[in-house]
Amino acid sequence: MKKYSFFCSPLILITAYFLAGCNSNGLTSNDQPTPRFVLKNIDTVLFNSFVDCNMAEAWIADTFRIFPGKYGEDTVWGEARELLFADGRNAPEAFASNAAAFKRPQLPVVAPISETGFHGAMWFETVYQSDKDTSGKTLYAVYHNENYPQNLPYDKLTGQGYINYRWPQGLQGPSSPAAVCRIGIVKSTDGGYSWVNKGLFLEDLQERMILKPFNTSNTFAGGVGDPSAVRSGDYLYLFFGEYSFPLPFDSSTYDPKTESGGQCISVARISLIDLDDPQGKAKRWDGKGFNAAWNAAGKPVASLQIPVDSGGGPASSPTGGFYWGPSVSWNNYLECWVMMMVKVTGLSWAGSSIYISFNKNKDLGAGNNAQQWSAPKLIMDRPGYFLWYPSLQPMDSEEDIRNRYTCMNLGKRAQLFVKFIRPERSVYASAHIIEFEK
Repeated sequence: MKKYSFFCSPLILITAYFLAGCNSNGLTSNDQPTPRFVLKNIDTVLFNSFVDCNMAEAWIADTFRIFPGKYGEDTVWGEARELLFADGRNAPEAFASNAAAFKRPQLPVVAPISETGFHGAMWFETVYQSDKDTSGKTLYAVYHNENYPQNLPYDKLTGQGYINYRWPQGLQGPSSPAAVCRIGIVKSTDGGYSWVNKGLFLEDLQERMILKPFNTSNTFAGGVGDPSAVRSGDYLYLFFGEYSFPLPFDSSTYDPKTESGGQCISVARISLIDLDDPQGKAKRWDGKGFNAAWNAAGKPVASLQIPVDSGGGPASSPTGGFYWGPSVSWNNYLECWVMMMVKVTGLSWAGSSIYISFNKNKDLGAGNNAQQWSAPKLIMDRPGYFLWYPSLQPMDSEEDIRNRYTCMNLGKRAQLFVKFIRPERSVYASAHIIEFEK
């Protein structure tokens, strides 16, 4: 699904498009009494390196460090060495880094096919910074991982891997396979210069992959991915996209309503003490609590699903009809959680709109608090573009720097970054800030 790897910097064109497409007074959510927000134009900021995921970041002492990019083996798109990091005295300075300023971390070696170890490609989506290390250098990166039957063939002893039978096609046509996404954790003790793979957080197994002739989205055969993680209490809560069938897949009884009923934005959690050995330790929400196994079907957040009669549909459909790509932060000004997301409306996960949702329960572990998200509200629509990976980022204000704000922890005002995609070009950019009101 992480697919468009090209990059260019058409500053004049994209700036003109933004100014033509956004009212100078901003966009206000008038039909939601609280929280309120307004989107305001700023001069366009173009990012100078490759981004194809949520932006992972952390403060290391007085340095703001970002980890964009992709690393590893990709059957469809080839080998990648674009997972880099850059520094700044604040978030805007780090985001403004030129290409030459990015550094290459030491990352886990890709294991040979059929051998134990890390397989496929990874994208860092969130960095959790351990508060037990006063130096701030102990980091856990939650990564999106993609594999295919060709590089991760099915192993009947472990149940991992995939069978190349009736496998759906991928983004480069009938000769390319669809990917399967998983979510894992790597650890650094030197502030992000080197990382050790700790294992998988979540995965879906072969029996729930959605196969031909039903899967025609050109993206995923199934799996879990595109995550955003936040800490609440003694747990790390992971909001992620669920793209598999909620039951063992059977082509003779396939029902698209059953499929979409088990998709798409879901939540799981893992105890912070299990991050060094995560595999098998996470639990998914099952409709009543965090009881479902790390590799079993859970229940998605109901308020974030799109009903069929409102255009909702399964992830395997070429017409889409679901939200994905959550980016979650705690807002200190609003005293609530904020989630950004995008909406799929067409083949290859086309979608030109960004949405926002709120959750006022600081403790995500009590009752069904992790499920209590408001109905998504439209923030932006840019017809003609695919909009992916919206995230709210800290600014260079005294407050943001003093409080060491990151994309996981923000205040009254934040900068909105989005990946803007067209077939001929792709840019990760910001042309707006969002300002909240209680």
